[in-house]
Amino acid sequence: MSSTPRAWTERAQRPVPAGAPEPLPEPARDALRLEVVMGALSDPLRMHIVRTLLLEAEEFDHTCGWFGLDRPKSSLTHHFRTLREAGLIRQRQYGLERRSHVRVDDLQARFPGLLALVADWRP
Repeated sequence: MSSTPRAWTERAQRPVPAGAPEPLPEPARDALRLEVVMGALSDPLRMHIVRTLLLEAEEFDHTCGWFGLDRPKSSLTHHFRTLREAGLIRQRQYGLERRSHVRVDDLQARFPGLLALVADWRP
């Protein structure tokens, strides 16, 4: 895994596929608040989710199951909702599943360098 900004930004900034559903409700770029973002990232599991999406994304977006996390679905739903409501990830509803990706452009614009810190984080 490379944590250089170019490597993960190129991977994380794929174009929206044709026919993709609209994103679920999320804060606008200008409404992102550092204390809310940092609060969401203060949980090691949520930090792991964002870091994994930055460094290992294989597609435009990923389901909760892609992460291979051994947690109850209700717990994962809570963590992904927290990340979305903080503005860290964007989620889209595809039938019965939600898929996620990092809001790289918005986060880089509001908090330059934050995602580089997340990418370099070691548990």
